[in-house]
Amino acid sequence: MSLPKYAVRRLLLGLAQIVAVTTLVFALTEALPGDAAVVLAGDVPDPARIDRIRQELGLDRLAPVRYADWLLGLLRGDLGSSLTAGRPVTGFLADAGGPTVQLAAITLLLLVPLAVAVGVVAAIREGRLLDRALTSVGIGLYSVPEFALAVVLVALFALRLGWFPPTAVGVGPDLLAQPAVLVLPLLVLLARPICSISRLVRAGMIDALRSDYVRHAHRLGLSTRRVRLAHALPNAVAPAVQQLARTTDWLLSGVITVEAVFVVPGLGTALVSAVSARDIPVIQGLALVFAATTVAVNLVADVVAFRLAPRAGGAA
Repeated sequence: MSLPKYAVRRLLLGLAQIVAVTTLVFALTEALPGDAAVVLAGDVPDPARIDRIRQELGLDRLAPVRYADWLLGLLRGDLGSSLTAGRPVTGFLADAGGPTVQLAAITLLLLVPLAVAVGVVAAIREGRLLDRALTSVGIGLYSVPEFALAVVLVALFALRLGWFPPTAVGVGPDLLAQPAVLVLPLLVLLARPICSISRLVRAGMIDALRSDYVRHAHRLGLSTRRVRLAHALPNAVAPAVQQLARTTDWLLSGVITVEAVFVVPGLGTALVSAVSARDIPVIQGLALVFAATTVAVNLVADVVAFRLAPRAGGAA
């Protein structure tokens, strides 16, 4: 199979996955008790008022009809309007997307050099105290859930020591305006990916340093630094490329957890609020964004893997 055909095949599969995800999210949201009309009616809802709100919001129509209308609107680029705020979902997502994109982008920018550096240092010091310490810390951090790590960091560095703000309440959508707010969320987002990617880099670096071509480079009189950086490192980083793609995908769920704990006004916080309010158009829009991002990241990773190993990719 040629690369263009494989890419088109994966793209069509990805589109089908997006439709399946949005359908499942819609069905699960419909199964939740109550709806947006109950939320808008207040703490002491009047049944007549609830029915009137349902009619105004169109919630009295059958669920399949409402979902079909949403799909038709999606083809026109219209994601509908929020049931509780009355705003277009596209504008809602654009406002909430800024902090999420900032968190994810900064995490990736820091992740690659830090993970590679830790892996290389551990490989160079293989079996020594530093290597064992980095391995132990990595295993420990990787076993801690993001939510638990976030709570510990807030309790220690925010509440006890007072070094960083515990939440992003009142900061606004531009997190870069107050960098201190980013420190604890970034630590949580970086902890597990650094551990997993650095372990792959370490293993690849050890294999590369023991290879024949590295020994030959030493015999040619090349410096140790040049051999490590120019010859061993590129081969050591290669196995971590696919893991980096999976990490980018994982960041979606990680950002949602982090935003919920640190009250960051991003897509994760918007999702929690939308679920609480049964705001189905917003939930569907967020599900579409998350599903499309996941499909795009995996599509790029699969195409790159197919290009580098076309036989394995074509067989799959």
